Amino acid sequence: MKKLFGLLMALLLSVSLPTSAQCTFRNTAFKSGEFLSYNLYYNWKFVWVKAGTASMSVVQSHYGGKPAYRASLTTRGNRRVDEMFVLRDTLLCYNTLDLAPLYYRKGAREGSRYTVDEVLYSYAGGNCNVRQHRQHNNGTHSWEKNSYSDCVYDMMSIFLRARSFNPEGWKRGNVVNFPIADGKGRTPARLVYNGKKVVKADNNRKYRCLHLSYMEQEDGEFKRIVDFYVTDDSNHVPVRLDMFLRFGSAKAFLVGMQGVRGPVNSLVK
Repeated sequence: MKKLFGLLMALLLSVSLPTSAQCTFRNTAFKSGEFLSYNLYYNWKFVWVKAGTASMSVVQSHYGGKPAYRASLTTRGNRRVDEMFVLRDTLLCYNTLDLAPLYYRKGAREGSRYTVDEVLYSYAGGNCNVRQHRQHNNGTHSWEKNSYSDCVYDMMSIFLRARSFNPEGWKRGNVVNFPIADGKGRTPARLVYNGKKVVKADNNRKYRCLHLSYMEQEDGEFKRIVDFYVTDDSNHVPVRLDMFLRFGSAKAFLVGMQGVRGPVNSLVK
């Protein structure tokens, strides 16, 4: 009788489990206070030009009165490159301490085009509920609401989650599929594992890295958005990013890392 009661309770708990719990993930890669800095390069007429700087940071903060991680990624082009191409991106997200998405914002100035995307998450009713906002290039705004029975992510929250993936046993071509949200809708996306590679950072050190491609579906085909080269250790720090932009391509190379969670065992001596 006790066994039967236990089985019934387990079944009831599994049925009533809120989506917010299903959308959580154990963080093994970073801690509050991590700060990463990068040099940014832009491809101009087949020549790579020093374009500016980029930085990533994670701090423990609050969102809606509850503890949360606040993560940001900023890119800042310099004046010299501004004459060719203006690049000003700021990505921000809040996640629960167990990595369920709460809020996402991307402000992007690429060339003369400027847009803002926002995604606000809630988990009432056992669903993943999202409010999505886009400020268009012409200054107009659009809002929509959607509710999903599965989990939805944005570019920042899926990156934080992916840093805690365990790649042991992965083979080249391994695919992780997930839905991605921005200010205007939901899109199928995936991470593709491309093997390992030694990458030299802009701090003159070399790291053994995992090569991951972030791809989004467009017109029925998956298009590369960013290639990440992350350290082959528990931190999974991005050492190099290859960004495929609307008006060209850019690269970011690690300059420095502070406040990382674990030992950097991927350093090649």
